[in-house]
Amino acid sequence: MSLIELFLIFTKIGAMLLGGGYVILPLLTSEFVEKRPLISHDDLIDYFAISQSLPGLIAANISMFIGYKLKGKWGAIIAMLGITFVPFWCIVLLASVLGTLTENSYIQGALWGVGIAVIALIMLTVREMWQKSNRNLFFYIIFILALCGLIFIKLSPIQAIIIFTVIGVFYKRFFEKQKGDQI
Repeated sequence: MSLIELFLIFTKIGAMLLGGGYVILPLLTSEFVEKRPLISHDDLIDYFAISQSLPGLIAANISMFIGYKLKGKWGAIIAMLGITFVPFWCIVLLASVLGTLTENSYIQGALWGVGIAVIALIMLTVREMWQKSNRNLFFYIIFILALCGLIFIKLSPIQAIIIFTVIGVFYKRFFEKQKGDQI
């Protein structure tokens, strides 16, 4: 795959990417796992998980991981430019006509429909992440604690990520130590 092909694939994905980074997983799965088996589904899920925990746009982060895997440093740069190319120009265009558009009933209807489609794509992403998760008793306990913390204690997403990342690291170290002691 050439750098131009990589740019065009990510430009196409960027053009369809309505609703933010969470809807990118089904699009990337279709392009890079199913149509062109260039990366494994497990690698894609790992890139997605890492991209969520890094600062910045999820779509830009994951595109850089994939680009780097396929074509090195230049691949990372080209993939990031491709994924942001169409959204950047759409924002520039929309900013110039925003006042007029928000009052148009057709545009309001279209945005409502896009909102519903985004919810469906987010649900697909949750399903894929859930299926690929290593589910055990600890997983379910942490999931319930995180959900309760977000809903009832009103933890911010950042607080939840930090708290449960630390818990996960400690669990993994303890689990690995226990596993190593049994051998």
